Amino acid sequence: MLQDLARLFIVLTLFVGAPAHADEAEAWAALGQGGHIILMRHAQTGPGVGDPPGFRLGDCATQRLLSEAGREQAQEIGATLRKRGVTVDRVLSSAWCRCVDTAELMDVGPVEIFEPLNSFFASGDTKHRQTEALREFIGRWEGPGTLVMVTHQVNVTALTGVVPASGEMVVLRPDGYTVGRISPAF
Repeated sequence: MLQDLARLFIVLTLFVGAPAHADEAEAWAALGQGGHIILMRHAQTGPGVGDPPGFRLGDCATQRLLSEAGREQAQEIGATLRKRGVTVDRVLSSAWCRCVDTAELMDVGPVEIFEPLNSFFASGDTKHRQTEALREFIGRWEGPGTLVMVTHQVNVTALTGVVPASGEMVVLRPDGYTVGRISPAF
């Protein structure tokens, strides 16, 4: 019994100790081909989780916003996409200011609000509907370039099972298969 637990510990240690983003090269290669989707968590914010009580979507002063580091992170992500020659055909964002600001600061295309990307953190009653709407929309993506979708951790996790860091990109095929993840640290 003790030997079995020791073996399990060794296997888990090796697995957990492996590079977290060993699939980044595959993700970048897929983006170079076009026709893929970047599902991205907004860039770094100020401290906290969720939004303050009584926040309003139309009033950024009531929401948790990008930190200065997050604003720089968003600009760096956009610059990296351009430097790597990723062709972006469309940019969709959650209506939350931290997502819109991330998408705009990336400067890879005009930003459109897309309701299924809105956070359901405070009220999970829309989780299933929004996740299915995203799955269907992604399934219809044909490119030829990349679709960029800026959203929240809960949305990325519900769709892919990935718990992304702020600014992390999950690269998907239109069939929903996760090709890889790209760390915001590059």
